[in-house]
Amino acid sequence: MPEIREKSAHTKLARALANEVRKFVDEIIIPHESQLAQDGNSSFHLQSELAEKARSTGLWGLFYPPSHGGKIASLEDYLIVAEQEGRSEFSPAILGSHSALDAHMLLRFGTDEIRRDFLQPMVVGKSVPSYGMTEPEHGGSFPALITTSAYLSNGGWIINGRKWFVGNTDRATFVTVLARTAEENTAPGKALSMIIVPTDAPGFKVERQITVMGRALGQGEISFSEVRVPAHNLLGARGSGMDLMGRRLGIGRLLRSMNWVGLAQRCFDLMGARINSGRGRSARLPEKQLVRQHIAKAYQAIASARALIRAAARGVDAQRPSDIEINVAKMAASQALCITSDSAVQLYGAEGISDLTPLSGIYRIARTSRILDGSDESLISSVGRRLIDFYKEEDVYHFD
Repeated sequence: MPEIREKSAHTKLARALANEVRKFVDEIIIPHESQLAQDGNSSFHLQSELAEKARSTGLWGLFYPPSHGGKIASLEDYLIVAEQEGRSEFSPAILGSHSALDAHMLLRFGTDEIRRDFLQPMVVGKSVPSYGMTEPEHGGSFPALITTSAYLSNGGWIINGRKWFVGNTDRATFVTVLARTAEENTAPGKALSMIIVPTDAPGFKVERQITVMGRALGQGEISFSEVRVPAHNLLGARGSGMDLMGRRLGIGRLLRSMNWVGLAQRCFDLMGARINSGRGRSARLPEKQLVRQHIAKAYQAIASARALIRAAARGVDAQRPSDIEINVAKMAASQALCITSDSAVQLYGAEGISDLTPLSGIYRIARTSRILDGSDESLISSVGRRLIDFYKEEDVYHFD
């Protein structure tokens, strides 16, 4: 009974924070979206101002580790908040949630020096993380083919290679790099490591910014040419890169998925407003069966994704993460956003594909969701293989 009461209290706190976040997003962030979508220093300064306002209201970094200012320890509880943060594509950066995953990784697997030099500045908003895994020479779904290398020399790591589609390259102060630290014939599970590299290190270079469907979203290509960092910048143990990558992907997929559900909810609300607006009623939208089909299918997709994400989060909280549950939840969230944004655009017509509504930007994110953090094809293949293998040993799959 005490555990139930404690969990209930934590969930109550999360719901209260979710309400505050929703109000902040709707009243402070959404009115500035058109300015935030612009490239250049003005949008960066505006984002910084809004982030400072989030810190002053106690809404910054809610899912950081409790030891570093976080207010929610349970992933399942935080998803209530993450959904509201996701109502705007700009909220994760402004509210600090885009770096929560890095905070947990640095705290759990970082050395004392990593926590001092990178974690502490990040949780107070003075540094920005990025993560480099994918390389130009091969598909991102095959980390065993990674060629970026690192070797120890005179007490430091020397890093060479390239990464692309690295987030935050326009403002990152450090990057967590997945690099090969063993001989080529070493098994993939022991060949890779993660190393923290400051972006002001000699030999580090941002080669170019990469636009995503015609818009700058902070993605870029970076290179390492004889970059030297201290040996203590190793995250976790040498050779543990594949394991750390799996941990990042699992939690990261769920966090991003709930943000996508928040965007889907935004589209859903816009659909409802359009249907019942003066223009919608004059076009008799509430009476049309296909319009009702649009909104019913959107509701089904959102409700299903929310339930699947929370089920997967419970497994993570109980330290029994399931790749099947996480991957299916990620696909469901992507599908919910794709269905809902597409339906909303359809109901808004020409306005929906213009910059007169936020739908064109959301639609772009919806399409990328089928690729980011694992393409649909790779996740479907992984889930299918695991389920088939399960039936080699068992007769019944228990969904609970």
